Amino acid sequence: MDEDTYIAQKLAALSHPARLKMIRLLVQAGPDGIAAGKLGEACGLAANAVTFHLQKLSHAGLIKSRREGQFILYSAQFDALLDMTQALTGACCADSKDKCGERCPTRNAAASQAIAH
Repeated sequence: MDEDTYIAQKLAALSHPARLKMIRLLVQAGPDGIAAGKLGEACGLAANAVTFHLQKLSHAGLIKSRREGQFILYSAQFDALLDMTQALTGACCADSKDKCGERCPTRNAAASQAIAH
């Protein structure tokens, strides 16, 4: 699978407001994750809707699950999320001598290279 297809599948999974909210909550929770029921409460969704949206995120490789006792905990796949953002912004302004702003990913790299030389 080429990189554009890989990223498009992940973005498609995030293209619903409920899934976007879920992934933000899972990122905020860190590696510990959150139980499906708590995600549903936080998002105001019924159990069947939570299951549907979690399946979409899982199929896209953006989340993982694990069982702890009677609960299934979901957590973000941080590597996949970081790969996605790197693919979208990693070459920001790479072909320009001017940078787009303070948060430009290549701005800091250019500054580090200038200091090293």
